[in-house]
Amino acid sequence: MKSKSSTALIDQLDYLQLPFLKAHHSELAGEAGRQNWDHQEYLRRLVDGEFSQRQQRCIERRIKAARFPVLKTLEQFRWDWPKKINRLQVQNLFRLEFVPQKANVIFLGTVGVGKTHLATALGYAACLEGHSVLFADAIAVVNDLMAAQKTGSLKRALKKYLRPQTLCLDEVGYLAIDQGGADLLFQVISQ
Repeated sequence: MKSKSSTALIDQLDYLQLPFLKAHHSELAGEAGRQNWDHQEYLRRLVDGEFSQRQQRCIERRIKAARFPVLKTLEQFRWDWPKKINRLQVQNLFRLEFVPQKANVIFLGTVGVGKTHLATALGYAACLEGHSVLFADAIAVVNDLMAAQKTGSLKRALKKYLRPQTLCLDEVGYLAIDQGGADLLFQVISQ
C-alpha cells in the first residue's frame, strides 16, 4: 500500500507532466542506494531521463508533422547509382547549413536517380536536429494554393507552406503547371 507522501508525489508528477520521473523515481532511488550515488547524481539521472524522453517525443512529433511518404536516411542511399552524383556535395548538405540561411536546395536528375530519397532523408535529418519540416508534392501545393486563392484564404494557405523551417517540394517539373500555379509556387519558393 502506498503512503500518503508517495501518492502525493505521484499526483504532483502527473500534474507537472513528468512521466519519466513518475515511472522511474523509485527504481532509480533504489539504484542510487546500491551504487552510492549522491543526491546530485540521482537528480541528474532523473532529469536526464525526462529530458531524453521529451526530446524523443518532440522528434516524433516533427516527423509526423513533416508528412514524409516514407522515412529514408542518407545511410540507406545507394551511391552506386547514379554514377555521376557528387557524394561530398550531397553529404555536405546534411550539415543543414542551408536551414538558418533560408537557402534553397534543388536535386535535379532523371526519374529514378534518388531525388525523392535524398529530399526525404534531408528532411528527416532536419527533424532530428530540431527543425520543423513539411514534405509535399509540388502539384498538391499548387492545387491547394489555387483552391485557397479562389476562396479568399490564400494568405492562410501560404502560411502552411512558409511556416516550416524546411519545406521539401517533390516532383517539381514532373507535370506542367499553368502560369497562375507557377506564380503561386514561386511565391512559396522565393519566400
